[in-house]
Amino acid sequence: MQAVILAAGQGTRLRPLTDSVPKPMLPVVEKPIAAHVADAAVAADADRLVFVTGYMGEQVEEYFGEEFRGVPVSYARQEEQLGTAHAVRTAREALEDGPFSVLNGDNLYDPECVMELFSNGPSLGVTHVAEPQNYGVCSVEDDRVVDIIEKPVNPPSDLANAGAYVFPSEAQAYLDVPMSERGEHELTDVLSRVIDEHSVTPVELTRWMDVGRAWELLEANALYVGNQEPVVEGTVHPSADLRGNVVVERGATIDAGVVIEGPVRVRSGAEVGPNAYVRGATVLEPNVHVGHGVEIKNSLIMRGTNVPHLSYVGDSVLGRSVNFGAGTTVANLRHDGEPIDLTVKGERVSTGRRKFGVVAADGAKTGINTSLGPGVTLSPGATTLPGETVTRDR
Repeated sequence: MQAVILAAGQGTRLRPLTDSVPKPMLPVVEKPIAAHVADAAVAADADRLVFVTGYMGEQVEEYFGEEFRGVPVSYARQEEQLGTAHAVRTAREALEDGPFSVLNGDNLYDPECVMELFSNGPSLGVTHVAEPQNYGVCSVEDDRVVDIIEKPVNPPSDLANAGAYVFPSEAQAYLDVPMSERGEHELTDVLSRVIDEHSVTPVELTRWMDVGRAWELLEANALYVGNQEPVVEGTVHPSADLRGNVVVERGATIDAGVVIEGPVRVRSGAEVGPNAYVRGATVLEPNVHVGHGVEIKNSLIMRGTNVPHLSYVGDSVLGRSVNFGAGTTVANLRHDGEPIDLTVKGERVSTGRRKFGVVAADGAKTGINTSLGPGVTLSPGATTLPGETVTRDR
């Protein structure tokens, strides 16, 4: 099976985290999102991977190279973002005759479901959703997809298109679809023709996640770190206390008096302590430094970031090479108990979470004793003054 992995988008809903890295290359525990997708494809017996790249595509190409887990890799550059059918059409020259799959490089799939998808082609990955009117919705009869409607006012079912496909070989000729009302060449138009001419099997994706916004990136890391097996290979001080599902990678250092309550992943080169407290679905990426008396809870701390002594970070995403001054405190709860709002594409949007802290983009810095309000976003390189209280994006 040939697998086309769409990895050309910037991920505007994840800005400013994606100002310096494309969305498919954002980390979920020990690897980028796109690597989890490629893993699932290879586990399902993909014998060829074709990445469609665009925004900062060199990062994708540098990571995957010419071969991934023994499977040859090639690339197709989508210069303009003109829709999913356009993206796959860009990859057409790299495809050989035969069926091919299409997976989104910013979605997370259960590998077993991808295996089922590959073995039942032509096929479509579907998932049950609470608000189907916001999705492409499938009609299914006798275990076959018979129709798909984009964002219907009266959805025929709660089965949404999850953006995972296996197409027959002849579908390569169907990719020249006209532009839709949204101004894009839609892969669902290709799917509609395949439905008309073939029997398409719906495959329910039981563990599927579209990582489109900062809190979803946090949730993705929580999901994967929660499924890890505890392993301690790094240097751990005898007085440190590791509880539950904790991974300390080789090259990581846990100092005296540290308490870690899993699920937590401490990656190679990270340093924690002394007397720090790390808990609740937290990932500390390589070369992160967590200082004396710091508490970190349910957060993703990306590589090279420094959270020095006497600080608190909860339910937050900190980008690369962020530096929090000593005594920086993140608030992650509103007094009225309502869900926290976060800025997405210039608008305040509910995270749906009662607890959410901050998003700090690469290189952001806080002065000592800074207080950051819930739902605050710090732009790349943003700074605060010592003792400052920040309640608006900066």
